[in-house]
Amino acid sequence: MPKFYARRRLSILAALTGVMASVAVFNGPTASAALPTPVSAATARTYLASLTVATEDRTGYDRDLFPLWITQSGTCNTRETVLKRDGSNVVTDSACAATSGSWYSPYDGATWTAASDLDIDHLVPLAEAWDSGASGWTTARRQAFANDLTRPQLIAVTDNVNQSKGDQDPATWMPSRTAYRCTYVRAWVQVKYYYDLSVDSAEKSALTNYLASC
Repeated sequence: MPKFYARRRLSILAALTGVMASVAVFNGPTASAALPTPVSAATARTYLASLTVATEDRTGYDRDLFPLWITQSGTCNTRETVLKRDGSNVVTDSACAATSGSWYSPYDGATWTAASDLDIDHLVPLAEAWDSGASGWTTARRQAFANDLTRPQLIAVTDNVNQSKGDQDPATWMPSRTAYRCTYVRAWVQVKYYYDLSVDSAEKSALTNYLASC
């Protein structure tokens, strides 16, 4: 075979190999996604200093005032979207329900292979938001808060851990994994700052102390 054609053949094979490698990378299993990255500790401290300190008021709270799990894309609602984002190798059916996958809960370090073992936690709970200013919002704004995928507000975690958290703030509840606490408080402050929610004095004190060690 003439050298010209041999070199050309090798070039074509190299190009095809590169394309195949790119396809393999594109189609390969993806790493577990994470909560949207919160602001830095320094920024969180600045945000916290600007938040209004006020006594909480739960008068009139009803979870139904925060429309949950709206459609995000196609047949996928907010819960299903977070499960796909936070899991590894998640397979869904035609209704977007997760039929298999693996999920790591950063609050407690547990790994689950059934979506039913996970809750989608509102990092700043709905009742906490109500107490802190959401009682004066429109329904549309409460819906946006309850389904916010842009801020670090929604995360897939072990269901009974989420239930033990309930509507508590960082003064009375924190993730058992100490390695995640800095992320947690940075996210908490960012969400409160973005939505112009107040903090109570015990909450601010706890946030201040945790951020000091971030």
